[in-house]
Amino acid sequence: MVSNTRWTPEAARKWHKSLPWQVGCNFTPSYAVNQLEMWQAESFDIAAIDSELALAAGLGMNAARVYLHDLLWWQDSAGFSARIDQYLAAADRHGIKTMLVLFDSCWGPHPELGPQPAPTPGVHNSGWVQSPGMKVLADTSHHRRLQDYVEGVVGRYANDPRVLAWDIWNEPDNGPEVALCDPAQLKAKADLVVPLLIAAFGWARAAGATQPLTSGIWLGDWSAPDLLSPIQVAQTENSDVISFHNYGSAKDFRTRVKWLKAMGRPMLCTEFMARPVGSTFEAILPVAKKNKVGAFCWGLVQGKTQTHLPWDSWANPRLEPTTEPWFHDIFAPGGVPHDATEVAFIRMLTEAETRLAA
Repeated sequence: MVSNTRWTPEAARKWHKSLPWQVGCNFTPSYAVNQLEMWQAESFDIAAIDSELALAAGLGMNAARVYLHDLLWWQDSAGFSARIDQYLAAADRHGIKTMLVLFDSCWGPHPELGPQPAPTPGVHNSGWVQSPGMKVLADTSHHRRLQDYVEGVVGRYANDPRVLAWDIWNEPDNGPEVALCDPAQLKAKADLVVPLLIAAFGWARAAGATQPLTSGIWLGDWSAPDLLSPIQVAQTENSDVISFHNYGSAKDFRTRVKWLKAMGRPMLCTEFMARPVGSTFEAILPVAKKNKVGAFCWGLVQGKTQTHLPWDSWANPRLEPTTEPWFHDIFAPGGVPHDATEVAFIRMLTEAETRLAA
């Protein structure tokens, strides 16, 4: 379905009904400290990607959420596209559809091409970078190339059945400790993001996307429309399907799903699973499955992002071995499960879903 306008709720529900329950992960291969290292020609490793996607498929996962970056398109659109083609072919071989993320407001505000820094010892996601960086976000003279990036990537894969959906912008309003800026800067950044976020939805539609567009809300109280921030209004009013992030308990997850049902559209939880705070597979997946909410955990194989470490490791680095459960991620390098019972639980749920669909 090609449309230059937002999908109707009926069209969104028809799309959702055509799919099995979507369960998957946010995927960054273990060799990469960030999106740039995942995709740059010098570091791109399709064999490693293929072997790690095989682990996801072995859990019964049928979806992945993967971050792109505008600098990669600006540097070498043809080469970047060829590597996306390789990735999508590998994912497809494993029965995995991919949600591609175009922009992101989390962590390092000054991305640079070239060799990426080594992970900071003991720190969660120390090398991740924003897209666009603050310099480009603040300088409207660069926004034409951001439009070229969105239209180029979306246009290339607009009819590709291997692409599940387009996530236009990840966490455009995340707090100052994650956006690495002070509260005043965060407000100024939000003012820059809103018009560009809305424009990016338009660019993706103009490029002919047949897959749904979305941008996931994250912070605050969503129980009534007048409680949403300007960014959240822009996200939800432009999304074909509603996506959100949740790292709370099963009770909190259930409450937020109830709130979002009022929007009348299918839902995808595009980030969950932080074991120490109660967002576990055992707690969340049964609720998501019952409510037909797609669910993407954060992380797959422990690696250079170090997201097995907690968020507070930015203030309190974990420099010594610890017995605390991993924050994110499922497998150690080589495919050894962090928690074999957890892996068995995921397989039980996905196998049951497969039997129901048969």
